[in-house]
Amino acid sequence: MQEIAALLGCSVNRIVYWMRKHGIARRSISEAVYARVNPNGDPFKLRAPRNMEEAKLLGLGIGLYWGEGTKASKNAVRLGNSDPALMRKFMEFLQVLCGVAKQDFKFELQIYSDVDKKAVEQLWIKALDIKEKQLYKTRVTERRGNGSYRRKNQYGVMTIYYGNTKLRNKLVGLLPR
Repeated sequence: MQEIAALLGCSVNRIVYWMRKHGIARRSISEAVYARVNPNGDPFKLRAPRNMEEAKLLGLGIGLYWGEGTKASKNAVRLGNSDPALMRKFMEFLQVLCGVAKQDFKFELQIYSDVDKKAVEQLWIKALDIKEKQLYKTRVTERRGNGSYRRKNQYGVMTIYYGNTKLRNKLVGLLPR
């Protein structure tokens, strides 16, 4: 509204008045910011499966998000797991059926203090075929107890993160209620 007011040389209140008079809905601040950050529309293209393989991928992707994803995050699609194959499948779901560009993924790794941080980071980067700059944070947790977790979690937990409120809401809307 401020841009329109400046363009027309009038006050924002005048724009509000005419919008109300003509029943034009106002965007929320978050909608306006989203439109400004994404001037060409959504940076994802959610689509229906085209064949049985894609239908299976849809079921798997939604199931993984339902079971392993972080639904509490209101502005991002997040999923964490210790299995690189599972993470690759979820990435495939996001790329193929949600139209998310691979370079837009961010990753966070959580490891214990008694593992070689750099070696584990490189293992995940190679396993997921991602760029080093996409791994934006590694959290190191101090080891507690006798270390019986080591066999189960020697490579930590990787979390994939795609920051987009609209896609997150669409995926949550697909979850069973």
